[in-house]
Amino acid sequence: MEAIVFDRFGGPEVLRVAEVDVPQPGPGQIRLRVVSAGVNPVDYKIRNGWLAQVFTTTFPATPGWEAAGVVDEVGAGVTGLAAGDEVFGFTDTGSYAGFALATVVARKPAGLSWDRAAALPVAGETAQRILDLLAVEDGETVLLHGAAGGVGGVAVQLAVARGATVIGTASPANHDYLRSLGAIPVAYGDGLADRVRAAAPQGVDAVFDAAGQGALEASVQVRGGTDRIITIADAVGAQRWGIPFSAGGERGAEALAALADLAVTGGLRIEVAGTFALADAGRAQDRSATGHVRGKLILHP
Repeated sequence: MEAIVFDRFGGPEVLRVAEVDVPQPGPGQIRLRVVSAGVNPVDYKIRNGWLAQVFTTTFPATPGWEAAGVVDEVGAGVTGLAAGDEVFGFTDTGSYAGFALATVVARKPAGLSWDRAAALPVAGETAQRILDLLAVEDGETVLLHGAAGGVGGVAVQLAVARGATVIGTASPANHDYLRSLGAIPVAYGDGLADRVRAAAPQGVDAVFDAAGQGALEASVQVRGGTDRIITIADAVGAQRWGIPFSAGGERGAEALAALADLAVTGGLRIEVAGTFALADAGRAQDRSATGHVRGKLILHP
């Protein structure tokens, strides 16, 4: 099968298309033919070697954590799924490939497109996990950095559904989009703390940093300390400020199914920012690295 691989850390030029063996499912695993694969900021950060202390990379490596596709084969002990079933979820092997192995998947509803299904797992799990860790409740105010991105857009909607007021940082071009999701937009950059205070005179109860890019200093200023601040995007800043960096949590098929139901019934809007052919994985990661992507980028093997 064709897959994107890289043999060393570096820029997008280290990514190449290669012919590799089709992976064989072990106990509890399924193999799926990948229709759509999600592209996440963590992908280019791992490729660059910036997260080598967080994630172990064994070369040659194939990027990608999530996919939607058709079950091709099931391993020993797998029940409730069979070849031909349409599923989406987290991949155990890289999803930038024609086939991938997976353990945690859910059935893809007929009303959910392949691309939107592939955009759900990482963003949905991450958004739900961080809001839970921050213990966001009805009536509170949350500052969300990178609110227009894949994780941020889902987190805005889940926080609003909890009854929270969301102050979302984004470029001005995405402010109308954030308003449509229920957030109060503010522009990032110099003077951010003052703009947040003006937008939330009641104060900020919690901060979810999904952007990085130096947002933690302003976060500490508006919170008056480091309590109830979590970043998923700035490992260096987390160490500097003594703020938790969260890189992953428990994954469950039931949670995936619940997110899919919300997406189908209109309770959760999933934005696809663009699609790329597998061979253009480097371009997709480059676009992701700009930090100005509204929603999720998708690869089509």
